[in-house]
Amino acid sequence: MKNPKTTEERSRIMGSIKAVSKLEDLVTKELWRRGYRIRRNVRSLKGTPDIAIKKYKLVIFIDSCFWHLCPIHGKIPKSNVEFWTNKLTRNKERDEEVTDYYKGKGWHILRLWEHEIRKEFEIALKKICDFIDEAKSAYYEGLT
Repeated sequence: MKNPKTTEERSRIMGSIKAVSKLEDLVTKELWRRGYRIRRNVRSLKGTPDIAIKKYKLVIFIDSCFWHLCPIHGKIPKSNVEFWTNKLTRNKERDEEVTDYYKGKGWHILRLWEHEIRKEFEIALKKICDFIDEAKSAYYEGLT
């Protein structure tokens, strides 16, 4: 049986989670290497997108399977169930609100699950690059 953590230990661990994940680092470094000039964690934009290009009205969110209740991997912790249910459900609702906000403003929005990137990095990266290229094309078509 696993050694359960005390409330204080768990709180310390959860508090140590950084805003920028290693997964985001991998993705953004590869995008930069391929010539995409993106901005990370843009606080001036609603929902603080993980990746943004304001010029093209483009935002990308890389959603963690735990924090955003992935339908495949998202699970409510067994302790403090009411708290986690409320917290994670509200995160999911907020994701929908943010998505609707950007769609309503005519922005290009892409949401990827953490597991999509971990499982098939090159496929996920191609999806992101294609998404950026389409938004860029739409921008330049709108200028003509």
